[in-house]
Amino acid sequence: MVQLQNQSVPKQASGALSQKRSVKTNLEELDDKELIARFKEADTRNYAFNLLVRKYQERIYHHVRKMVIDHDDTDDLTQEIFIKAWKGLENFREESQLFTWLYRIASNECITFLEKKKRRFFLPIHDVKKELLGKLNSITSNKSMHVTGEEIELKLQKAILQLPDKQRLVFNMKYFDDITYEQMSEVLGTSVGALKASYHHAVKKIEESLNQE
Repeated sequence: MVQLQNQSVPKQASGALSQKRSVKTNLEELDDKELIARFKEADTRNYAFNLLVRKYQERIYHHVRKMVIDHDDTDDLTQEIFIKAWKGLENFREESQLFTWLYRIASNECITFLEKKKRRFFLPIHDVKKELLGKLNSITSNKSMHVTGEEIELKLQKAILQLPDKQRLVFNMKYFDDITYEQMSEVLGTSVGALKASYHHAVKKIEESLNQE
């Protein structure tokens, strides 16, 4: 898992606070609105951001991991996501929830990463899926992923990998993260009706794939 307290963010965000240590106890209990307010104050910005990272790092990591499969790729993307969050948080208008804003950044980074992979190696989508499937087989055989190595779980993950990338995002957020369609609509900029249709199509494809096994 990435560690951002002392690295991987712009220099302004790195390093422990040597001043204002008395605010630590109060900051540990802050909700998102308070965290954002403290981030916008120069004296408490670094520590507030570190608290934000600790609060959301695991959720973002697993969201990305289910899309790109590989741990190292996930680590790199997670760090990049929080770098972008650091750069954008000062102008965050709080028109959406903080976690949906972070999920939006993460989802866009995942899609961009997969698109770049296709372009970089001139690979059709089938070959990209094949590469991800190979990594999934390797990871689950070593039991080094949050996905278990159990046969049914591996079959499910293989079936999910056959979905188009954006449909895979929708399925993962609904099935694994239990995100509502309304929240998902904020993340992906897609209507609730279209998201419901996409999810049900994904479920049907997965069921068909599992039945063929």
